[in-house]
Amino acid sequence: MGKSKSNLKEIAVTALFTAVICVFAQLSVPTPWGVPYTLQTVAIAFAGYVLGIKKGVSAVAAYILLGLIGVPVFANFKGGPQVLFGLTGGFIYGFIFLAFFCALAKRKSRKHVKIILGILGLLICNICGTVHLAVISKTSLLSAFLVASLPYILKDVLLIFVSFYLAEAVNKRFNI
Repeated sequence: MGKSKSNLKEIAVTALFTAVICVFAQLSVPTPWGVPYTLQTVAIAFAGYVLGIKKGVSAVAAYILLGLIGVPVFANFKGGPQVLFGLTGGFIYGFIFLAFFCALAKRKSRKHVKIILGILGLLICNICGTVHLAVISKTSLLSAFLVASLPYILKDVLLIFVSFYLAEAVNKRFNI
C-alpha cells in the first residue's frame, strides 16, 4: 500500500472512531445533578485500545474540537465552548488522558497492565472533571467528587473492562 493510501486509511479510521465517540456520547441518561450517565467512556477507551496513541488521541481531540466549534456532539446533543468551559468540561478534556493511557496499553503485553493503564487514564479524567467542576461551581473538591465522580466510578471501571476486551477481539480479528 502506498504512503498516500496508508495516510488516507489512517484518516478514515480516525474519523470513524470520532464518529463512534459522537454517537456514544448521545447514549446518555440525565441526572438531577447535571452530569449525565453516558457511554462516552467505552468509546474513548475503545479508541485508545484499538488505535494506539496517535490515532486514538486524534479521534478524541477531533471529537472535542467538533464540540468546541459548536457541533452538537457532546452529551444530550450539546456543543459549543460553553459546554467545554461549563460544569462537565473537565471530564471532556480529561478524555484525552483516558484515550492516551488506553493507547499506551497497546504497547504492553500483560492484560492486567493494560487494564490498569485504562483505569489510571480514567482516574486522571475524573480528577480533571472534579477539579474543573469544583472551580466552576465554586464548591469544595469533596462536594464535586461526590456529585460528579463517585456515582460513575463503578460504571466507568466496568466500561474500561468492556472496552479492553472488545478491543482485544477487534485487534485480533483485524490484526491491528
